[in-house]
Amino acid sequence: MTFSPVLTLGRLFALPMIAGALLITPAHAKKSSVGGLYSISIAGFKVGRGTLSLVMQGNAYSAKVSLEPAGIGTLFSTGKGGAEASGWLVGSRVVPSKYRMASHAANIDFHVRLKQGSGSIRSMDVAPQFKPNAERIKVTNRHTSNAIDPLSAALMPVGRAKDSLGPKACSRKLPIFDGWTRFDIKLSYEGLKEVSGRGYDGQVVVCKARWVPVAGHRPSKESVKHMAKANMEVWVAPMGRENVLIPYRIAIDTQNGRLVVEASKLNIDGAGSDQASR
Repeated sequence: MTFSPVLTLGRLFALPMIAGALLITPAHAKKSSVGGLYSISIAGFKVGRGTLSLVMQGNAYSAKVSLEPAGIGTLFSTGKGGAEASGWLVGSRVVPSKYRMASHAANIDFHVRLKQGSGSIRSMDVAPQFKPNAERIKVTNRHTSNAIDPLSAALMPVGRAKDSLGPKACSRKLPIFDGWTRFDIKLSYEGLKEVSGRGYDGQVVVCKARWVPVAGHRPSKESVKHMAKANMEVWVAPMGRENVLIPYRIAIDTQNGRLVVEASKLNIDGAGSDQASR
């Protein structure tokens, strides 16, 4: 069992588009922010921890996440990683602008830099590259059009605040490109749960999730076959603005046991007027 931040980051923050450059954020637009600590476990054993920082200023967002081994994860890996993303929300759409990820695991450095706009990936810098393989489904411009980065996918806006705690919160397909692979996360509504004691007291929406490989994958690989059939669910909670939700808990049945990423502490602030950095 190996804890790999790059795989966790690419698969878990695990959400089509208008040119962001045309959108202007008022200097004193309403600000919302979230600071969160997340615990990562596999088969009931803690293997890592993560932090999430998210600021929204009007329709602009700026997000950062970091991951590192913890618990028995320190016995298997010294790797760690982080990512940053920024962009805009337009109604129920996420419109990314920039994404950067850096990770070190298994003595390998990974990095991704994406510049996005007009509904497409405009430029990318990714390392290491996949080794040539005839079976691998080639990533084309079609696959990077109308796709979003893994961290921006963590923002799940709804058109109206009254829909945030209901089926429409889960009524979406998240087209994600992580720099190497393009995949979809298809969500469907399962119900509501009450949570408390971790910085957020109230209802969360439970969404059933399905991972669908699109490109960059080798279809015959057992890990790809398993992920395509794996049971997954995502719990999402309001982030201080009632029309935007973020993950509270993510659970995936992996080949090594059930992987759970869950908030251990959240600090949600819906007040203020400072501008989001981007």
